[in-house]
Amino acid sequence: MKTPLISIITPMYKGASLVAATIESVLAQTFQDWEMIVVDDASPDEGAGASVVQSYADKDARIRLIRATVNRGSSGARNQAMEIAKGRYFAFLDSDDIWHTDYLSVMMKHIEDCSDERTAIFFSGYRRMNSSCDTEILPPYIFAEKRDYKQLLRHCPIFPSAAIVDTSKLPRKISFNEELKALRDDYAYWLEIMKNGLCAQGYDDVLVDYRMRDDSMTASKTKMIKPQWNIYRKVLKMNFFSSAYYLFCWALNGLKKYYGKS
Repeated sequence: MKTPLISIITPMYKGASLVAATIESVLAQTFQDWEMIVVDDASPDEGAGASVVQSYADKDARIRLIRATVNRGSSGARNQAMEIAKGRYFAFLDSDDIWHTDYLSVMMKHIEDCSDERTAIFFSGYRRMNSSCDTEILPPYIFAEKRDYKQLLRHCPIFPSAAIVDTSKLPRKISFNEELKALRDDYAYWLEIMKNGLCAQGYDDVLVDYRMRDDSMTASKTKMIKPQWNIYRKVLKMNFFSSAYYLFCWALNGLKKYYGKS
């Protein structure tokens, strides 16, 4: 198989009931130059989720399954996939989210048209769906603007399943912080990329369905306060007052995101 242009990075934990729909959304893409690496993060499901993924891998060589023996959280699972990824572009897709059929084609057109060499992260808008992914429970979230490092400290509009990273723009290999396990690891990853003077660009195309599952850790914003605080204090080593300021900005923007205009 030739080297793919895009590597799709998919962490999975207890995903047997939903991952098939996610994979089907990848297979349905109008842009087909990709590989998909699914990492089963030591799910306690007796191999149910892994079996679903393997059934697709058996039929399509572009799909690969890694079965982790130790649970490392989404951060560790993503790192495992990125270690063997061959594509220039890393597209992140969680095992319960859905890409619209033109997601990759539209995003690659945006990437090709972007003339700013500082832009390394590209992201689309997304629909906020119920667990069955058949009803919108909030209006689509769209952020068609550019973000730099300082702006991202106050507000992160990047949804992992709607984001693509151009690894050729990165000055070095950048991995997810595994100390964070599965809490704000994506946010720390974007910041690590952007602190090198790089930017993220959002687009107004709504191309992804995000299942806002009841059992998701991000379903309650209050559960995210401590992990967000830890990003500022423990990961970025900010002082108390700077951390408090950015946490306030993050909380205020979170309220706008869920209860007001994006």
